[in-house]
Amino acid sequence: MRYDAVIVGGGHNGLVCVLERRAMVGGAAVTEEFAPGFRNSTAAYTVSLLNPKVIRDLRLAEHGLKIVERPFANFLPLPDNRSFRLGPTLADTQRELARFSARDAERLPDYYRVIETAADALRRLALETPPNLGGGWRDWLRALSLGRRLARLARSEQRNLWELVTRSAGELLDYWFESDPIKAVFGFDAQVGHFASPYSPGSAYVLLHHAFGEVNGKRGSWGHALGGMGAISEAMAKEARERGVEITTGAEVIAVRVKGGRVSGVALRDGTEIEAGAVAGAVNPKLLYLRMLEPGALDADFRSRIERWKCASGSFRMNVALAELPDFACAPGKNAQPHHSSGVIIAPSLAYMERAYFDARTAGFSRDPIVEMLIPSTVDPSLAPPGKHVASLFCQHFDPVLPGEESWDDAREAAADAIVETVNRHAPNFKASILARKVLSPLDLEREFGMIGGDIFHGALTLDQLFSARPVLGYADYRSPVRGLYLCGSGAHPGGGVTGAPGHNAAREILRDFRRR
Repeated sequence: MRYDAVIVGGGHNGLVCVLERRAMVGGAAVTEEFAPGFRNSTAAYTVSLLNPKVIRDLRLAEHGLKIVERPFANFLPLPDNRSFRLGPTLADTQRELARFSARDAERLPDYYRVIETAADALRRLALETPPNLGGGWRDWLRALSLGRRLARLARSEQRNLWELVTRSAGELLDYWFESDPIKAVFGFDAQVGHFASPYSPGSAYVLLHHAFGEVNGKRGSWGHALGGMGAISEAMAKEARERGVEITTGAEVIAVRVKGGRVSGVALRDGTEIEAGAVAGAVNPKLLYLRMLEPGALDADFRSRIERWKCASGSFRMNVALAELPDFACAPGKNAQPHHSSGVIIAPSLAYMERAYFDARTAGFSRDPIVEMLIPSTVDPSLAPPGKHVASLFCQHFDPVLPGEESWDDAREAAADAIVETVNRHAPNFKASILARKVLSPLDLEREFGMIGGDIFHGALTLDQLFSARPVLGYADYRSPVRGLYLCGSGAHPGGGVTGAPGHNAAREILRDFRRR
């Protein structure tokens, strides 16, 4: 068999011409039944960062994708039986925030303007190929274009953008606000997939990264994909097949073949050899360059830097089948209410988040973890039997490498129990309402989805691993030291999240090279 291009990995970034190890497409963006009658998004669990151009280009709405906005963004239960709600409008949040700090409520519009201006500046870069340091004339033009755009920002906006890229989220939020609830709901975005303290330098960028998104044209909104996150991947697969793409599941790639310094195809575990003029990896850079390529195909410096590529998001995923909705002490009731359809964040302060991180660094995982819970069955009854529900729990901080000789196979259930107890402190019926659960430790995420170190972003979003340095300086344009081999997953610019942007950008560069040839 010979193809023009083979894409290794059938995640949302790789749905172009696909070989997928698992039995379904989607990678981490899949919907699966985890208990009889209960379906849910297995790993990725909420929508905002999916790029509008990708939605349009691949006609995802025409293929059945429908995204329902949350009634408001986040619900934060507090230890004193109060709660805090973010959204749905600025005025709503200001009224809510005034209960905790009139000063913070007054400063909130200015904070939003700073974040949105910075997000706008970086949002435009998401679908661009970064310039390679020391590259050719095309890279110089890209760098010049970037410089001109930054120069058009007002001086104060330039300074704000620099601070957001380099400073810690904790410093940023402590400057803007004095009350814990507002700092907690914003600070949570800096902890998503980021195994670090909220006071770690650069964590403000992770906060900003999660501000790029939109749902149904509303910037900064988050939503539920009806049918789960797998609905995104299935819609992409439908468009791919209509365009003549052959999608093969149950096909594990074990090697990328190279002849004369150029990629020549791939080898499957079943012994099949597939020839191709180009190969693109929608997988973690460590998987592509260290496990699939023979060692001699890469120069020693490049290989050494990929070996040092940081992968550890400290994430733990769990899906639970529920007999009834959580009855929160601060918002009583088992009937569906707006807060049940929002993002429920259990992490009342930045100090709580920092303790969770240091607890994980010393003991392996936090006994008081950071938890975000979504209950998508409140807006999508197809996910659970009548009267019952499913909940997604996305949690931090869980060290991929446990102390001593302990394995996550041994610690998985204890960590899951700690998560359940954390939620139960705020909703005392939660533990007793659980009918079944599917647990994914950092090791499980690596095994099932190829997320090295359980890293949901395929590489930490730190300053040394962003833009022209993602994954390595000199190869930010989705190409690699091996001619015809490309990186099209989240380990490439602009990074992680269900965006479709790395795949979109890589496809553009692959087509450009085909035209040259």
